[in-house]
Amino acid sequence: MKISKLSLRLRIFFAMIFLVLLASILIALVAAYQYSEETQDYHEQRLERKEKNIKRHLDFVIRETTFEVIPEKLPLIFKDEIYKIADIHGLKLNLYDLEGTLLISSKASLPQDTIEGCIDANILNKLSQSAGHKHVVLREEKGENFRSSYTYITDQKFKPLAILNLPYLENDDFLSRELYEFFERLGYTYILMLIIAIALAYFLSKYITRTLKTISDKMNQTRFEKRNEKIEIESTTEEIATLVKSYNSMIDQIEESAVKLAKSEREQAWREMAKQVAHEIKNPLTPMRLTVQSFQRKFNPEDPEIIGKLDEYSKTLIQQIDTMSAIAGAFSNFAKMPAQQKEMLNVVKVVDLALDIFNEDYIEFHPEKDEIIAKLDRTQLIRVITNLVKNGIQAIPDHKTPQILVNVFENENEVVITISDNGNGIAEENRSKVFEPKFTTKSSGMGLGLAMVKNIVETYQGTITFVTQTDIGTTFTVAFPKELK
Repeated sequence: MKISKLSLRLRIFFAMIFLVLLASILIALVAAYQYSEETQDYHEQRLERKEKNIKRHLDFVIRETTFEVIPEKLPLIFKDEIYKIADIHGLKLNLYDLEGTLLISSKASLPQDTIEGCIDANILNKLSQSAGHKHVVLREEKGENFRSSYTYITDQKFKPLAILNLPYLENDDFLSRELYEFFERLGYTYILMLIIAIALAYFLSKYITRTLKTISDKMNQTRFEKRNEKIEIESTTEEIATLVKSYNSMIDQIEESAVKLAKSEREQAWREMAKQVAHEIKNPLTPMRLTVQSFQRKFNPEDPEIIGKLDEYSKTLIQQIDTMSAIAGAFSNFAKMPAQQKEMLNVVKVVDLALDIFNEDYIEFHPEKDEIIAKLDRTQLIRVITNLVKNGIQAIPDHKTPQILVNVFENENEVVITISDNGNGIAEENRSKVFEPKFTTKSSGMGLGLAMVKNIVETYQGTITFVTQTDIGTTFTVAFPKELK
């Protein structure tokens, strides 16, 4: 999974968990390093303390001896005392002369390979070159970690007598056990911290992205053709506030553009409608003019057939006048905006009443229940039903047995009416034009029926949609809110 495809909330969540894990690992590494450093300091300081105490003990023996205090007499002076000193201080020791030759050693129970017969020349050089307290410490690995301390012991006049060697075994068992216990406790703490971090990351990421989700939801709901709500957020970050302000400003611009576009579309629609009406009116005027001119030329009061001809001329004129009257009536019905009558209606009963007008057996009505109450205008609802049913009947070709199915049901706070036919369906290229005011696929009519239905439905805050299949039929779906806002 690519990180770029993750949501912002998941990115924040994983980032916080990663930071906690990274911090835990770094703390563990620092703790291990600190333990290592403290262990080395502990061994170094412990060896220094042992060396200091053993030298003090050796000085005491030298002061109390009856032998002459010279390097050659040291084996006699410490013949028995060296074992006591080693036992008291819990550390083995070796004494070398100033040339690096072994004089005496508390070698009992000391591994033989840890005792050197003479001191390496490099160690003697370092010891002779060391300033101050004449002290050299070397680290060796002989299966285990050893530290070897080399320092001078002196007589009462601070004259070097011999070289004291303390082989010190670095026993880390106790410290390793402490480190293990520390990491064990630290592990439990990390697990608890990780659980807390996961919970905190979840709620914190949810809190951070909540406002963004609100903005996202509002943007998804934004429509050009309806009034959009602005986002109101009381307390948020400066960045989110800037984003909300930009969104609200965009909503204002959309509404302003929508108003201008609606005005432009209305003006264009009326211009197109005026052209259509003028064209439709001109069509019957031409035969009327020709009829009158023909009558004027051929009129003869003495013609025995004058009565029949006059009747024929009159019928032609009346037919064309009826056509113009129908055109004017259709245009008038479309132009008339339905008034919102807040009347509580039983939609099932009103639809049934509208279907009775057709009185056709092939129209089937299937309401979900006997009573569905909504606040609508009775007359306008009947106009919607009759226009859609009539449209469906006209869409059925002559070779098919007509079938119209009408359903009424509730969907949450809406009343939904569906009208299905088994006609030819709507061609792909015509589907986007169905609700245009002057569009029609029939040889007669103004093409105002569906446009008028859409006008009524939208006036009552409803929606109208359709699904269609070629040679199978079309279903129109009308949804009205039960209560007008």
